[in-house]
Amino acid sequence: MSFDLIIRGGQVVAGDGAPATLDVGVVDGRIAALEPELAGGGAEIIDAAGLLVLPGAVDAHVHLNDPGRTDWEGFATGTAALAAGGTTTAIDMPLNAIPPTVDGAAFAAKVTAARGVTRIDVALWGGLVPGPLDRLDELAAAGVVGFKAFMSASGVAEFVAADDLTLLEGMARAARLGLPVAVHAESDVLTGRLAARALAAGRMGVRDYRASRPVIAEVEAIERAMLFAAETGCALHVVHVSSGRGVTAIAEARARGVDVSCETCPHYLVLDAEDAERLGAAAKCAPPLRPAAVVEELWARLLGGDIDLVATDHSPSPAALKDTGADHFAAWGGIPGAQTLVALLYDSGVVARGLDVARLAALTAGAPAARFGLAPAKGSLTVGVDADLLLLDPAREWLVTRDDLLDRHRLSPFVGRTLRGRVVRTVLRGTTIARDGRLVGEPIGRVLRRDGTPA
Repeated sequence: MSFDLIIRGGQVVAGDGAPATLDVGVVDGRIAALEPELAGGGAEIIDAAGLLVLPGAVDAHVHLNDPGRTDWEGFATGTAALAAGGTTTAIDMPLNAIPPTVDGAAFAAKVTAARGVTRIDVALWGGLVPGPLDRLDELAAAGVVGFKAFMSASGVAEFVAADDLTLLEGMARAARLGLPVAVHAESDVLTGRLAARALAAGRMGVRDYRASRPVIAEVEAIERAMLFAAETGCALHVVHVSSGRGVTAIAEARARGVDVSCETCPHYLVLDAEDAERLGAAAKCAPPLRPAAVVEELWARLLGGDIDLVATDHSPSPAALKDTGADHFAAWGGIPGAQTLVALLYDSGVVARGLDVARLAALTAGAPAARFGLAPAKGSLTVGVDADLLLLDPAREWLVTRDDLLDRHRLSPFVGRTLRGRVVRTVLRGTTIARDGRLVGEPIGRVLRRDGTPA
């Protein structure tokens, strides 16, 4: 048989078991064969000896901000960074675009902005904000993977937080549409009043900000969202959970039959409160970084199987929005991490804590693709699916530098960190799109509907 591409002799992670030495044969952008010492020739042959071959990452939580805030991040630069880091599909959040993705017209504007410039395949979240619920029907018809709501202030005026009635009624409508709702779960009452109290007293530092967003604010909001999900029959996804207590509450609800999943982010797994003090605004996020003991609780929950997926919450901004002097509350609360998802999890998880590489693949690709409707085409290495994959050199150590980064502002808090395990090639539908941290070829990414068809 003749193939368009053969990847020979890599350690292929193609299921729940240990990696196996296999060849991957690709025809017309899809995996056509997975066999040892595959017979036949190929127009292109990649020697993957000594490398891990993993499904291309599916990053379920990125902020690409296009159109309207391309000066923060756009499809061109954001997907360049994602491609270089091994991500082949990302799901863009609705809030930072102008207009935000809250109706069919805004969805169409997103598609137009992405077409011809996106380096990877991109799907879209829709927004759940106060207003007519018919907009959710428009977004569902357009092809969103689900609806995102904030239970506390989003940080941008254009995307208003969902009050309890909006969230409850929105979940009921989402359930009828067969789509999940994702929530940023922090209590607006607790965080808002604690922040106001601190600022009134002139307390504006890193510790003051962290104290204004305690773990209980996260746990209370998670519990409330799960109560609404159980009431309405809505599938719920809790984004960027930062604490073991939050994950425990989700696991307990799941055991009771609530359809709820959760994600955490690399920054909650590899940075802690001391890093927040050292890095300042570069490490500001919401929820904030937690003490080292809480980080270890989060790892325990991940290693125990209670966390469904890991996503970056890539949320960059211009340097001026981070440079707010002594007022840490005023700084933009987002961490850029598009390029380091797989490498950070491999180094801190597989190398440092014995995380199984099949579990790594599930956390970064299989679970998000399945949860948000992009499987079976995305998220696995199986005959018949899109040939989206990454090659990782498990022995290679590298220092993260600003020169490595391809996102718009390159303000990553992970600069200066030495990692073991580097993505050396990213392949989208059988075509190499990045090699050794640099882009290859012209953009070939597509905007996808939830069913995997192009928008």
